[in-house]
Parts: sequence; structure tokens; C-alpha cells
Amino acid sequence: MARITYISSDGGAETVDADDGSTVMQTALNHNIKGIVGECGGNALCATCHVYVDEAQFDQLPPIADFEEEMLDVTSSPRKDTSRLSCQITVSEATDGLIVRLPETQE
Repeated sequence: MARITYISSDGGAETVDADDGSTVMQTALNHNIKGIVGECGGNALCATCHVYVDEAQFDQLPPIADFEEEMLDVTSSPRKDTSRLSCQITVSEATDGLIVRLPETQE
């Protein structure tokens, strides 16, 4: 089990336990984290689960796939160098302690 910290756009933080094999998006939805919508259910089709991964941890994640790259170009909040779709980040021992910041808006 990993722990993920979600930091809202206003600076509030919430750390939750995440099941291995789940995604950062699903974990947020399971814990009622505001700021993650996940309209497409985790299929990388809507970009409403956009997050900014902590800079120090970004390179530890698997590379961005082409389809995720395309969706990151249509996020409602500005894309940054550390932008990812949280539905594409699988929870594992390697993501324990992951910190993600939520954008101002997802829609």
C-alpha cells in the first residue's frame, strides 16, 4: 500500500492510503478528493484528472504515452513540465509518498 498526497489549488493537503494496482485518479475518487473529476472513468479520454506531479518525483514515473501526451495538450488548466493524467499513474511501491498538485479547474 502506498500513500499519496493531494495538494489542492488553494494549498490544502490530504494524504491517503492507495491500493497497489489502482490509479492515482481512482484513489482520489475513492477518498472524495475534490479537484479530480475523471469523467471518462480512467480511459485517458477527457483530461479531467490532470495533476502536477512533484518535480522531484516526476522522473520516477513511467514515461508519458502518446495518447496521454495528446490529452495533456487539451487540459483546462495550463500544462506544465510535470503535468500527467492521474488515471495513467498506477499505484505501486514505487509511488509511495507521491505528491500531486491539483490544478485550479478540470472542466
